[in-house]
Amino acid sequence: MVEELLFDSPVAVPAGSPVYVTGYDIERDLAAEGLTCVAGVDEVGRGAWAGPVTVCAVVVAPGFPPPPAGLTDSKLLSPARREAIADELVSWVAAYAIGEASHTEIDAAGMTVALRRAAVRALSGLPRRPDAVLLDGAHDYIGRGWPVRCEVKADLRCVCVAAASVLAKVHRDRFMASLSFDAAPEFAFAENAGYPSPVHQQALSSLGPTPYHRMSWSYLDDLPQWRHLKKARPDIEGQLSLI
Repeated sequence: MVEELLFDSPVAVPAGSPVYVTGYDIERDLAAEGLTCVAGVDEVGRGAWAGPVTVCAVVVAPGFPPPPAGLTDSKLLSPARREAIADELVSWVAAYAIGEASHTEIDAAGMTVALRRAAVRALSGLPRRPDAVLLDGAHDYIGRGWPVRCEVKADLRCVCVAAASVLAKVHRDRFMASLSFDAAPEFAFAENAGYPSPVHQQALSSLGPTPYHRMSWSYLDDLPQWRHLKKARPDIEGQLSLI
């Protein structure tokens, strides 16, 4: 994942890559089909070694209002710009809700199930059930019961998904920063948000995992002194119909 490699840095777009404009094209198509209440959904934290996976669902006000300046996929924004846009989005969107699945849920149920739980929690937190759920990516991890439409690069193309991307990232970053200051300063979660930065990896090797680490993940295989703490991965990964 780009985010896992770059941590909290804005992403440099390679020369020759497709240029996407964050707008309402897909939302307008859905509205033309009678699907006027659209929730954009995006996640953050999937590739981290510590902390929750976080999902945000956003509904934009009717009439396709101009979005905050510079709104795009959160990975393309500097931390300061993300924070500024997130603060503006809180009062700009018609509604939003955050859902999370903890590191212990990830260990117990697997990432696919944890993602679904976090997404359903976010969607269930909206004031009304959306007519359609616009999900970033090609895979529907939300599953049955929700009218999901997957769109690749939706966090770059769609206002509602870009807004969800920024709000999810800022919410999770703030939470991980609180862990860094309160309980695990050596791991520098305020800087790496639980992703495997060099400082994080060095602290993990020296001190062992914190109570916030995902203990079923393969990074423990490379740490002989802590390998005995690893938990077995669940065998229900991906079986959304069972949860």
